[in-house]
Amino acid sequence: MTASKKTKLTKRSVDAAHPVEKRYALIDAELNGFKLYVHPTGRKSFHLRYRVGGGRDATIREPKIGDHGSITVDAARSIALEWLTEVRKGGDPAADRKDARAASRMSDLFARYLGEHAKPHKKSSSIRQDETNIRNYLRPALGKKKIADVTRNDVAALHKNLADKPYQANRALALLSKMFGLAELWGYRPDGSNPCRHVKKYAETKRKRFLSTAELSALGDALRRAEQGELGAVMPSAIAAIRLLVLTGARKGEILGLQWDWIDFEAGRANLPDSKTGEKTITLGPAALQLLSTLPRIEGNPHVIVGGRKGAALVNLKDPWKLIRSAAGLDDVRIHDLRHSFASVGAASGMSLPVIGALLGHTQAATTQRYAHLSDDPLQAAAGAISDKIAAAMTGEGADVVSMRKQ
Repeated sequence: MTASKKTKLTKRSVDAAHPVEKRYALIDAELNGFKLYVHPTGRKSFHLRYRVGGGRDATIREPKIGDHGSITVDAARSIALEWLTEVRKGGDPAADRKDARAASRMSDLFARYLGEHAKPHKKSSSIRQDETNIRNYLRPALGKKKIADVTRNDVAALHKNLADKPYQANRALALLSKMFGLAELWGYRPDGSNPCRHVKKYAETKRKRFLSTAELSALGDALRRAEQGELGAVMPSAIAAIRLLVLTGARKGEILGLQWDWIDFEAGRANLPDSKTGEKTITLGPAALQLLSTLPRIEGNPHVIVGGRKGAALVNLKDPWKLIRSAAGLDDVRIHDLRHSFASVGAASGMSLPVIGALLGHTQAATTQRYAHLSDDPLQAAAGAISDKIAAAMTGEGADVVSMRKQ
């Protein structure tokens, strides 16, 4: 038994409706059949009550339009009006939705996820990664299955088949779980039926590859050879991009997307209006500023790292990097490892983790913690030098030991 009362459903009246022990309804005073249910849990859902066909014996339907928070009052009212128009024409919106849910396949969910969730809410790089995961892993395994029919065993089998790629397996599982959460919101599956629950992720080993002093020297030599044309046709802007990556610790996308208007030479920084973590400042050291001052500014192109097309930025750094790292004997080094190397040099020089995190633009202290062990290196070197002198003195090898006289 549910209590109910009539009122005009507005944002104010819906927000003011508080849950009680039993579910109750607010019935809209203007649109016949349009109502809001307020559940004891605090959830609020919009519904439309209507009769299928004419007469007192006609079947009564009351489908849910959506939950407050995921849909506004005005949007819910518009949908209710559309449904009432269908009813007057002899239609049955609830039955149509049920049939659509029964017929919808995972390929439909993939398309709706990309169109209605990813594109409005995610960055372009994340969307591309989602599209890759869908194309390579999710669609081949589940694309033809009905959304309502996918089980935990189906998801577990997909995850198991990617056991040799634990990182990709876990990213595919996380993406699939997000989509099934939206499938519940969109009415394709019942609430709480996400089949990704309890599918255990694989353990991931974080890769830590830092360039040594000798390797940085080899990279510098390869870059100089590329500038002199010894490595074939490598765009000067690609060489400049790699140098900036090493000298700033910035992400690849931040350097390739860098624009001249964002650089403050006097303050020694680049002010990015957007990045992976939002608005960001890249602090530029003397070497980076010197490099930037030598780069040509192309009329009509706002980008620092210019591409081959007029007015565009460089997009492909993969091929130039492959050539340069091969010349430097660094075939196992990724572009992103240059960022790690920037941080490792800072840690090994005795800089604090908060400072390193600020330079890299980390929003979480835990992200910088991976470099903690490197900050022990100066202490290790000092301890080694002292202990070597003491050991030499104790063995009579002539090490100088300074006496500490009482003043």
